[in-house]
Amino acid sequence: MAGHSQFKNIMHRKGRQDAVRSKMFSKLAREITVAAKTGLPDPGMNPRLRLAIQNAKAQSMPKDNIERAIKKASGGDAENYEEVRYEGYGPGGVAVIVEALTDNRNRTASNVRSIFTKAGGALGETGSVSFSFDRVGEITYKLAAGDADKVMEATIEAGADDVETDEEGHTIICGFEDIGEVSKALEGVLGEAETVKAIWKPQNTVPVDEEKAQSLMKLIDNLEDDDDVQNVYSNFEVSDEILEKLSA
Repeated sequence: MAGHSQFKNIMHRKGRQDAVRSKMFSKLAREITVAAKTGLPDPGMNPRLRLAIQNAKAQSMPKDNIERAIKKASGGDAENYEEVRYEGYGPGGVAVIVEALTDNRNRTASNVRSIFTKAGGALGETGSVSFSFDRVGEITYKLAAGDADKVMEATIEAGADDVETDEEGHTIICGFEDIGEVSKALEGVLGEAETVKAIWKPQNTVPVDEEKAQSLMKLIDNLEDDDDVQNVYSNFEVSDEILEKLSA
């Protein structure tokens, strides 16, 4: 697995659940508000809002929080959030993509640049690293959705590109433009997905040693701690041996 998902597993094992959960709810709420504001506040008529609500529910976000985030979009005091993408290099020249929703581009850019610099990395121009990633759809299911053969069969039938099953669950990859169609087809066979979202998938991964892995994980942790940052993607890879050491 690439660095981002591995790091998530380590982070959850080490604790910080309450702080991480609170931050996660805040970011999910922001995505719901933006989705509701850019389209209709009805998830039945707004695919982006429907996905945002589905992903919030998958993280056990309370119904009241979801409804409050939708209502906020129609309120006169709702912030005008802008979608911004930052690209750069972390320690060891590893590529990093940062997606943010911000009401102040200068603040967010300054914060993100500072985090990169302190980690020994550097922020680059837009497009400086995204060429080495593919924009794809990622649909995840818990293991309870079915065994590997059943999920593989459903994936092929739905027209998705790939599926990976591990101890965390099933991860299905499809074309970015096919997210809605594929997720709907999978839902008919496997039920509602745990998450459905667009991601940046690295075309190739870069193996890193333990020291670089620690630095990169700290970089990602600090980026994700920023209130404006929604998602962080990277192309580094950590061996199982190093992963076990960092998880201890």
